[in-house]
Amino acid sequence: MVTPVHQVEPDIDDAVDTDRPWIVLVWNDPINLMSYVTMVFQKVFGYSLEKATALMLDVHHKGRAVVSSGTREKAELDVYRLHEHGLWATMQRDDG
Repeated sequence: MVTPVHQVEPDIDDAVDTDRPWIVLVWNDPINLMSYVTMVFQKVFGYSLEKATALMLDVHHKGRAVVSSGTREKAELDVYRLHEHGLWATMQRDDG
């Protein structure tokens, strides 16, 4: 005798949203010089002087800037590397 198997279909809301990337934010702090923050962005991400300067100015004037995005693992590594350089960085899911 075969017993019927009841298969539960996952609710769409329960599915993990793997399409939304993670973003890395750098926050303004009263410690690091603007020139140092610019240099860190160039060193860690390979950004041009112009792009690194624009991001640093966002941090300075707006209080934060999105400096990278990607997989959770990449975001974790980027946050770790920024912390190694003394910057205040966090990561979160991109709200789009």
